[in-house]
Amino acid sequence: MTPESLKTRFFRYGINLYPMFFGTGGKVLFIAGDWKKVVVRLSLNMWTRNYVGTIFGGSQFSATDPMYMVMLINILGDEYVVWDKSASIQFKKPGKGKLKAEFIYTDDELELIKRVTASEGKYEFTKSVSWFDESGAIVSTIDKNIYVATKTFYKARRDRREKADNN
Repeated sequence: MTPESLKTRFFRYGINLYPMFFGTGGKVLFIAGDWKKVVVRLSLNMWTRNYVGTIFGGSQFSATDPMYMVMLINILGDEYVVWDKSASIQFKKPGKGKLKAEFIYTDDELELIKRVTASEGKYEFTKSVSWFDESGAIVSTIDKNIYVATKTFYKARRDRREKADNN
């Protein structure tokens, strides 16, 4: 595992203070210097507690929202466009105490993304992440549908749409 770099450490501090992420109750604990791993914690507290005394499902969902997309943007660089297209959550058991989620991209996954976008222009895939409680049990699993395209493909597609809309 690559240790945090100065850039990822500053990003971690910034996202933890960013109001939209701070409001989820999540806290980024670690971002690898190569952006291939991010660790997030979500604790049961007065801001994340739901009506029945467990961690609000919306907090579990929203604290995962930007991670896979932000990771890919930083890994792939300026020649790619990355978007979250959709997401779904499956609850397994009530979340209590402290939950942890680890977001990881493997070299094989990254190679596949680059290979498919090089030949097709774009690639859409589903990536999952789970929240684990302190005993290691899965509390929920989030499936993220992610869109990646080369900037050349994306701009050409956008230009075709704009041209069609103007006719």
